[in-house]
Amino acid sequence: MRDIPYLLAVQANELNTEGILSFFLSRIAPILLAILGVIFIARANKGEVSRVLTSSTIAIVGIAFIAGATTLVLFGGGLVDLLFTSEDGE
Repeated sequence: MRDIPYLLAVQANELNTEGILSFFLSRIAPILLAILGVIFIARANKGEVSRVLTSSTIAIVGIAFIAGATTLVLFGGGLVDLLFTSEDGE
């Protein structure tokens, strides 16, 4: 019974990063955004509008950084594929 995780790790030679990313984007991110929204609404109801605006701006800038990093990774991957693939398709 103790060897099952080891055997599964040995059988899987590579990590399914696309599956992990899709799980995070479909399950975890909406929950985190909902929690953030509840916090913003609670602060706005207390009259802390300036803090809500500051937090919202920080969240939007963070999302922009994540989107920019994703774009750079995709662009870099395409550039590497373009530069380091041979012409005969190997």
